[in-house]
Amino acid sequence: MIMIFTETELPGAFIIDVDRMADERGFFARSWCEDEFAAHGILMPPLQANVSSNPRRGTLRGMHYQLPPHEETKLVRCTRGAIHDVIVDLREESPTYGQWLGVELTADSFRMLFVPARFAHGFLTLTDNADVCYQVSAKYAPGAERGLRWNDPAIGIRWPFEPTLISDKDRRHPDFQLLVSQENEPV
Repeated sequence: MIMIFTETELPGAFIIDVDRMADERGFFARSWCEDEFAAHGILMPPLQANVSSNPRRGTLRGMHYQLPPHEETKLVRCTRGAIHDVIVDLREESPTYGQWLGVELTADSFRMLFVPARFAHGFLTLTDNADVCYQVSAKYAPGAERGLRWNDPAIGIRWPFEPTLISDKDRRHPDFQLLVSQENEPV
């Protein structure tokens, strides 16, 4: 059994599909293997696991990230319902700096998205009762938490539809142009 890694146009970000072994009982698949991740250059010791439960379609969470030295890599999977998962490359040295990628993750597909460190991450629920599970490489550090405005025209994320529920905190995230000054603040 193997997992199927597809590198995206944002270097270091992968869509990961499971290879299912099916029979009359259902199927069995691997969803994490340190060796398979390392073979694709991903060194991610999961230190924390998070679950997000979202009762309403149209709920937007994001765009979140943590500053160094608390930056996170994430392995994201939708375990119930469906989401439109989005990442933005915030690595200043990257040729894809400021570019975004959106991927539909559903409970039925078992597809996962690997989010590298120094990427903003968020999602929009496509169904009622959408649950999301993340494995994260760093512990949550409140002083290092930052965000990017979900609808900043400088980034131009194309969401499938207009969100109907966003927290006040996520509404107040700054535009992309302010990130450099934020990143220079002490943590």
